[in-house]
Amino acid sequence: MNYRHAFHAGNFADVLKHAALIGLLDALQAKPAALCYVDTHAARGMYDLRGEQASKTLEHADGVQRLLDAPALPMALQRYVDVVRTFQPPGESGVICYPGSPLIAQRLLREQDRAILCELQEEEAAALRKALAGDARCAVHVRDGYAAMKALLPPPQKRGLVLIDPPFEAQAGEFVQIQEALAHAFTRWPNATYAVWYPIKLRETILPFHRWLHRNAGKADVLVAELLLHPDNSGLRLNGCGLAIVNPPWQFDLALGSWLPALQGLLVEDRHGSSRVEWIKRD
Repeated sequence: MNYRHAFHAGNFADVLKHAALIGLLDALQAKPAALCYVDTHAARGMYDLRGEQASKTLEHADGVQRLLDAPALPMALQRYVDVVRTFQPPGESGVICYPGSPLIAQRLLREQDRAILCELQEEEAAALRKALAGDARCAVHVRDGYAAMKALLPPPQKRGLVLIDPPFEAQAGEFVQIQEALAHAFTRWPNATYAVWYPIKLRETILPFHRWLHRNAGKADVLVAELLLHPDNSGLRLNGCGLAIVNPPWQFDLALGSWLPALQGLLVEDRHGSSRVEWIKRD
């Protein structure tokens, strides 16, 4: 794969994804029973925003950096900022080290919780192992995350969260792989929460996936949260991103709705930008 997340670390899509990830883990940990966090595309875990790749795009300047000095953030966004700040060197007021989803999850895991982290690229997986500093709660697997969903689910823990966050190099074909993996996972681990991140360029490429979820999620509810910087009518740029959450925690729609409009106000400059939280399936 040619994709390297270091070019995009801390951008608007990461802010949405990671603020929601923290919210999901917090909600699931309201119960004392152990949970398992599964990350299908874990990558390297930590990104230097001063590095060559991040410096070329400066996408974090219009993402996480905008939240640092924003007054009166909603509680969930302040929680996200506080978690990100815990990864900064002592005395650093800004964000120069941006954690990926595996390190954010590791920071929130309790003693009884576990994490399964899958990364296909050996170099990235080695960097992730180093970043985790030998944490016995976290297992790094150098393997395809979709295949791992078939082989490694269900874990011993009955409850948990699966984050599916691929690079979408296959474009629309990525949704086919996601659907195939989810079809197996729904039967093997029906009690889990599944969060699928996806890019938005043209709306017409997203709708078939939403329809598939509506038909195939069984008795589980399906919630969607989206943030658009621009109208979703051009396939030539990344106009926004979304999260499809299968079997979300109770009242998670209200939780998302309490901070997503504020995030839109902070990150969206185009007057045609938008955000939404909607059920696409609810029994």
